[in-house]
Amino acid sequence: MKPIITASECASESAGPRPPVLLDVRWQLGGPHGRADYEAGHIPGAVFVDLDAELAGPAGSHGRHPLPDPEAFGAAMRRAGVSRGTPVVVYDGGQGWAAARAWWLLRWTGHRDVRVLDGGLAAWTGELSTGIPAPAEGDFRPEPGALETLDADGAAAFARSGLLLDARAAERYRGDVEPIDRVGGHVPGAVSAPTSENVGEDGRYLPAGELAARFSGLGATSTEGVGVYCGSGVSGAHEVLALEIAGFRGVLYPGSWSEWSFDGSRPVAKGPDPR
Repeated sequence: MKPIITASECASESAGPRPPVLLDVRWQLGGPHGRADYEAGHIPGAVFVDLDAELAGPAGSHGRHPLPDPEAFGAAMRRAGVSRGTPVVVYDGGQGWAAARAWWLLRWTGHRDVRVLDGGLAAWTGELSTGIPAPAEGDFRPEPGALETLDADGAAAFARSGLLLDARAAERYRGDVEPIDRVGGHVPGAVSAPTSENVGEDGRYLPAGELAARFSGLGATSTEGVGVYCGSGVSGAHEVLALEIAGFRGVLYPGSWSEWSFDGSRPVAKGPDPR
């Protein structure tokens, strides 16, 4: 199953006999809370999901957006109407990071039928609703581990002997600026691969062939997993999704740079060179 769905496909399925559960995950790093935008207008039937409160645990030594407690995440998904056998479509405002985070978490906890609305809400051409739905309780019970993850040591190993991609903007990778975390730079050996290069100007993912060429050029192979990290495990999920479209297996380091840099004993590389 493709990890993305077009707006026309989503509209058709929503009107069909087995409509997907729609999750609105609008969120911006450092921006206003997405709930207000959701209440101003959303795809009919969509339920708002709060990334900071429901798709992440409390910030700390494991990063700014550590993995949520599985039971708390499962309860949030059930409240949104998610069941194991029901398809799920997630969308955000168009950047794609938050929707990919929800997609990755559902996949990691065992849900097999979840897709991201390609291009986000901006791609939707149908009517919007201001009504707040009250979905029936779902039956989804998370089973973490369906997708492989990396810890700091695992990320360092990928950087040494495989391929570890840094999904942040290039200037943060180089250490030119660091507006959020305690120090700038990157994991030694990691390769810069900003998520902005996964999509076109309209925010939609590039065709599979173009993504495959991009990641192959960075050193990805079809036989080995590709490690991925970002600032806090959100935009990294976008990179994992792009890798899947391209036919590669992305392995996320959820703690990402915010966890790595929290520990002052871990090495930091700066500049454009991976090492």
